[in-house]
Amino acid sequence: MNFFMPAILGVPAVHSIARVAHMVGIVLVSHSERLAHGLRDMLVQVAGEEVPIEAAGGTDDGGLGTSYDRILVAIDRADRGGGVLVLTDLGSAVLTAQTVLEDRVANTAVLVDAPFVEGAVAAAVLAGAGADLAECTRAATEARDVRKL
Repeated sequence: MNFFMPAILGVPAVHSIARVAHMVGIVLVSHSERLAHGLRDMLVQVAGEEVPIEAAGGTDDGGLGTSYDRILVAIDRADRGGGVLVLTDLGSAVLTAQTVLEDRVANTAVLVDAPFVEGAVAAAVLAGAGADLAECTRAATEARDVRKL
């Protein structure tokens, strides 16, 4: 876990086996495979390897766009029993993610209206500290209010 994030958010940097087994997962849906994987790499450095973070970017043929199948697989892989937070970059990514969530039998994932990078960082840090899905969702949505300057 990154040295400064827990202190900023007031969360402990301790993981237990029980927490890891029921940790909130995060899925990053982007039109760009490179963008999704780059953000995933950043989140792993910030929140730790224990947090199940999956990237679902690009189309199946390697182009820009979104893939229903990639999103579905990513959600299933990220689901460790604590629920899954789905963050998207732009318009049609939202529509594709909504369709996936509507079609899934398991109702364990939520689509969050949050800034892609800032929301993902906030949610990942809290997930790594053992927060539940509601707390991670709230942190992601509140990230839109964090000023940069």
